[in-house]
Amino acid sequence: MEKETVVDNQHIKNAKKIKNMFGHIDYRNPPELCTIRDVLSLSSDKWSILIIVYLGYFPVLRFNKLKKYVYGISNKVLSERLKSLESNGYLHREMFPEVPIRVEYSLTSFGKNYVEKLIELTEWMQLNNPMILANKDKFQIK
Repeated sequence: MEKETVVDNQHIKNAKKIKNMFGHIDYRNPPELCTIRDVLSLSSDKWSILIIVYLGYFPVLRFNKLKKYVYGISNKVLSERLKSLESNGYLHREMFPEVPIRVEYSLTSFGKNYVEKLIELTEWMQLNNPMILANKDKFQIK
């Protein structure tokens, strides 16, 4: 009998967590609501992640500053993403009764918590970047 390694134990631990999350699902009749899919599809498109990251770095930003930082995004898409992120609890929008109207965006505590998870994922990606690039090069058609 072989001795279990740390990697084996980690695999077993992860498998148990996945079973707890998905073991109850009947795959012939999947649920209409899927928390993982719904959360990730909303908050993980390229624009939303950039908006959230910049608001994680700058505590408060106005629309035009966000547009400047999130290079390449149109006014329409930025407006749509901000509304979506606000309605799902990631952002707080504050409007000031001035002329012209001033609107500021900041992260909610939920959004700040999400930024922490994005930072962990980003650190993992940076650590594994050489392997990711090597794998990508290995499968490139030349």
